Amino acid sequence: MHLQRLKEELERDIARIAEFKPVVHHITNYVAMNDSANITIAIGASPIMSFAHGEIDELVSIASSLLINIGTLDEYIIQAVMLAVKSAKSKGVPVLLDPVGSGATKLRTSTALSVAEEGVDVIKGNQGEILSLLRKEGVVRGVDSKVTAEAADVKEVARKFGLVVVATGKEDLISDGRSVYVMRNGTEMLGRITASGCMLGSVIASFMAVQKDFLLASLEGLACYNVAGELAAEKSSGTASFRSNLIDEISKITAEKVIERLNLERVV
Repeated sequence: MHLQRLKEELERDIARIAEFKPVVHHITNYVAMNDSANITIAIGASPIMSFAHGEIDELVSIASSLLINIGTLDEYIIQAVMLAVKSAKSKGVPVLLDPVGSGATKLRTSTALSVAEEGVDVIKGNQGEILSLLRKEGVVRGVDSKVTAEAADVKEVARKFGLVVVATGKEDLISDGRSVYVMRNGTEMLGRITASGCMLGSVIASFMAVQKDFLLASLEGLACYNVAGELAAEKSSGTASFRSNLIDEISKITAEKVIERLNLERVV
């Protein structure tokens, strides 16, 4: 993707999020809920954090996108997730799945696969979580991963489920099943705070609310988040200040800031 086109689309979509304040319905984990809500507000969207079965269909009806994060699972949450995804599919609401910990336990892996097969538009996870969706063996410790995915693996997952995949790691891989991009931005500080991946999902879901090319929406969200992370790290004295500065930088992000630092390459 040409950087000039990405800059133009990003300028437009940041402005559209600010103008329309789209509702992003989150069914996410307890650990990340506050940070995910705050980062969604910072980018300009409007978060709803609810998983009550009795109101899911109504909330999906007013949402512009749905984020599913399986970080804290139980049977009630699993049922809520499936209800929400089915409702979103029937209403044309785009869905992002964050398969937290998939590959670490059978419950997480089977839940992630069930949701993916039900029909979502973007899957965002670390590279071990993404590989688990191909039933490949790896080392996934909770939400952390020592697995490195190849471009071909990410492309295969995208093709298998017919969606966009964002596989985060030292280098982030993004694929729609045809092309594969590698993004070399971000900071190691993102790996030192809880919920950094969950917040990334919220930012991407916010762009999905206004940009229906989900490969582009994923690139936009990932680029904004990684560059904001770099800017935050430069002014932070530790992990607590970094978390606050990250939200600050997302609230001030512009296409110019992103393109100035962006290291994006199409590899397939």
